[in-house]
Amino acid sequence: MKIVILDGYAANPGDLSWEAITSQGDLTVYERTAPEDVIARIGDAEAIYTNKTVISEAVMDACPNLKLISVLATGYNVVDLAAASAHGITVCNVPAYSTRDVAQLTFALLLEICHHVGHHAETVREGRWTSCKDFCYWDYAPIALYGKTLGIIGFGQTGQAVAKLAKAFGMNVLVNTRTIRDCPEVTFCDLDTLLAQSDVVTLHCPLTEKTERIIRKETIAKMKDGAILLNTGRGPLLDEQDVAEALRSGKLSAHGADVVSKEPISADNPLLTAPNCYLTPHIAWATKDARTRLLAVSAENLRQFLLGTPQNVVN
Repeated sequence: MKIVILDGYAANPGDLSWEAITSQGDLTVYERTAPEDVIARIGDAEAIYTNKTVISEAVMDACPNLKLISVLATGYNVVDLAAASAHGITVCNVPAYSTRDVAQLTFALLLEICHHVGHHAETVREGRWTSCKDFCYWDYAPIALYGKTLGIIGFGQTGQAVAKLAKAFGMNVLVNTRTIRDCPEVTFCDLDTLLAQSDVVTLHCPLTEKTERIIRKETIAKMKDGAILLNTGRGPLLDEQDVAEALRSGKLSAHGADVVSKEPISADNPLLTAPNCYLTPHIAWATKDARTRLLAVSAENLRQFLLGTPQNVVN
């Protein structure tokens, strides 16, 4: 079987092995693929892997040998699923490989906002503690999480993992979600209640027509003054201009995000110049442990497909 990986660099920049996939066929790996090169690089391949490279109906029309599209991610919006089904192409993804990693970065952002560890560590290296007249100092008053309320929008596996961390910190947890689960440790409520009562709001819902810009001027107005907003879900879940304005006005005290509406981030993204905004470059999923799981499941997706028992099928 001829196999092509169209954009393998992000998942494996060289610290992991493709062997589990290589052993199953004739593999070609490209670090990145421009849109105009997709069809030529797929050619007569029967199986392809894509992370962010878009696989459209036109691509499928031009590559009639294609039988399997395996997405090197959980999200699969880069593939036209309807077209794939019409062409008889199986589409697979890798669910839940980075759940705990995303939850961990969610709290990394929150803890940085609460303690400004990086800033204070830098001032110590600059000599401020050495010359300090007191035994301590701070440029930003630390924030205690114990007793605060965390509002989680979306309660899939990542939302549930975030809730467990929040409870470990002694936080109260409110949840707004489509599916109510048996989870007595949290309180399920409507969105307005969550926004009004939460000290911290964190986004973990899927991106749909209903959830796009779920955080915008109108919903921000319903939040506590000085609330903290976190987004490690999808960039378009919030209106970036509205969030930037809320940060400037002080309505929001801080925003931490690992995702933005357009990635890589545009130079004119309003969050780049907003105060108290902490942005990381979509790295929550990228621990070596998570990427190892990603590649292992991706290889197994191919193996199961070849056995006639495809797994993690999304179309």
